[in-house]
Amino acid sequence: MSSEKRSISSRDGDSAADPEKAPTGSPADLQARFPDVNEAKVIRKIDLRVVPVLCALYLLAFLDRVNISNAAVFGLKSDLNLTGTQFNQALVVFFVPYVLFEIPSNALLKHFKPHVWLSFCMFCFGLITLLQGFVQNLSGLIATRFFLGVVETGVFPACFYLIAMWYKREEAQKRYSFFFSSTTLAGGFGGLLASAIGKMDGLQGFRGWRWIFILEGLLTVLVSFILFFTISDFPEDVTWLSKEEKEFVQARLYEDVGTSRRDEPLTVKDVIGVFKDWKIICGGFMYFGLVVPAYGYAYFAPSIIQSYGYSAIRTQLLSVPPWACAFATAMISATLSDWARKRFLFILPTIAISLTGFIILLVVHNNVHLQYGALFLATSGTYSAMPIIVCWFNTNLGGHHRRAVGTAWQVGFGNIGGIISTFAFLSKDAPKYIPGYSICIAFIGLSLMACTIYFFGVTWENKQRERLQAKGAYDHLSPVERKQMGDLDPDYRYFV
Repeated sequence: MSSEKRSISSRDGDSAADPEKAPTGSPADLQARFPDVNEAKVIRKIDLRVVPVLCALYLLAFLDRVNISNAAVFGLKSDLNLTGTQFNQALVVFFVPYVLFEIPSNALLKHFKPHVWLSFCMFCFGLITLLQGFVQNLSGLIATRFFLGVVETGVFPACFYLIAMWYKREEAQKRYSFFFSSTTLAGGFGGLLASAIGKMDGLQGFRGWRWIFILEGLLTVLVSFILFFTISDFPEDVTWLSKEEKEFVQARLYEDVGTSRRDEPLTVKDVIGVFKDWKIICGGFMYFGLVVPAYGYAYFAPSIIQSYGYSAIRTQLLSVPPWACAFATAMISATLSDWARKRFLFILPTIAISLTGFIILLVVHNNVHLQYGALFLATSGTYSAMPIIVCWFNTNLGGHHRRAVGTAWQVGFGNIGGIISTFAFLSKDAPKYIPGYSICIAFIGLSLMACTIYFFGVTWENKQRERLQAKGAYDHLSPVERKQMGDLDPDYRYFV
């Protein structure tokens, strides 16, 4: 058993055939129950079948979401006669349905199998991206951006939720960060792809920015058919594990976070009950604060770099290295976080790196090389802290219900920050963008404060449970009853 929890003695009753009815006492008990299962081999199977496919899915989702920033460099604004804040309006409309439909989408994920729901969403956002290449005015752009938000709303929380149902907490951070780093890979890949596609300007009578939407949307549509057959469902449903291996995976997760309660329907009462926990609300603010600088950078980095005096092609190429640096930083932070079994300890330095980058961008305006270097700090710190925050919060929740609602809430509420970020960087503020950088710094501070509150809160709850347990306050609860409580189980200890 994880050192974050107390051991629970096994009781007479249901057999190992149902891991959610008979608690295990320790990893040794698991080994005794499943002598023919090689844990390392099973984990390698999961690593190869679950995470890479979801990475491909989210890479294309994020690429289709932010490639409008690459298109803007190649003349989208002038061709569509966008003036003032009209471009920002087209950006912000994406986030309205994206925020509102997070929890309903996660509920649908429980109703449909993940491979069906996620591949369907992928086909839809690929098709809409492709159609975006044929818009003729602001109205058409706003309409496509709105529906893009509708079909992308469930992808990110569903993927995080699905990963959480496969891995124990102490081994999840590397997988979460690798998945989340699809965003940094998408940013780098998008810059390279845009620089190549931009050279097609005028081909078949289409401007380069239209080809960006058409080709990247078509790629997504084609990949969605492949992912229908390759996205893994929940552990109990997959066919690439043997019956014994599936029981083993369920048992080890039951050992870590309690019963999943997957087969129980998610009701409105269940949703309201989850929100009675202060930690759920806090988790939303932890993520919300970093979404502003994250989307601020993703949507406006090409415009910021172009303001340094570079050509359109050169701008796209120079947008790639900061994303590559962010990927490396995120994976190093994640690996160390899993090794140390700590989260807050690694959020602090990554947020500090992000703050340093944005402060340099705010105060330095006469040194292009230093400004460009600050972009590395801003993106590396922000995109390294975000997956740790989401993993920390998500994997501390036990059971399908609390994870489905909690993850959707955190991502949905957090993406309100995307609305703010789209109006943080206005054309009239170029090239200094002082309001935009100031807003990013303020919201990074908000995220840091929320993370600090969460850290001290769960630390206090862990100690409180220890004290009450010593007094026998939970002696009336059976081991099975405790496991059904998920992370509210008095034996459960939160990661800090």
